[in-house]
Amino acid sequence: MRRALSDQITFFRQFRKRFETTGAIAPSSGFLARSMTRFLAARDMSIPVRVLEIGPGTGPVTDQIIRLLRPSDRFDLVELNESFATLLQKRFASHETWRQAADISQIHQIPIQEFQPDHQYDFVISGLPLNNFPAEVVKSIADTYFALLRPGGILSYFEYMYVRPIRRRITRGAEKERIILIDDIMNDHCSRCRIGRDNVWINVPPAWVQHLQAKS
Repeated sequence: MRRALSDQITFFRQFRKRFETTGAIAPSSGFLARSMTRFLAARDMSIPVRVLEIGPGTGPVTDQIIRLLRPSDRFDLVELNESFATLLQKRFASHETWRQAADISQIHQIPIQEFQPDHQYDFVISGLPLNNFPAEVVKSIADTYFALLRPGGILSYFEYMYVRPIRRRITRGAEKERIILIDDIMNDHCSRCRIGRDNVWINVPPAWVQHLQAKS
């Protein structure tokens, strides 16, 4: 309980300072974390996998991921916010469950577009607030998602329910154009690659989790 309250405070402080990259007023719920990791949970546990989490924040989804990892797996986290990156480092060093995954995990404080690993991933799990970014940034991030996925790999990301449809109706000018472009970019990927969508009502705000599979 104490750690959860501390995470809420840290998250809210970063939301106030950096809304454009934090994007929410509270960490993801356990229901959202389980939805984001449901394909990872269903994989063949005897086969090693590489997992990438983008924008872990204070780590609610990370906490779910590490409980699904095996010693032969590899886990990378890309977090641009230095406060969140520091918090995650401390948790890998001090939290009993997280320490068990520390040797197979690495945090990279870098924009995802600049992340250049020497391998692709079986699972990419993203908490980035795409609706907050310029359309050209969203396109570059979405292209990066699929460049980082191996053929057949699965991307899971969330978006808050009805945000873009509502903004499309109520905004005008450049903001309306931005939202329409983002909608077109992500809907194009979903129409070609989506293998599932979860409705997560118990979250602040409620969210859709999109699951997309890279073409083989």
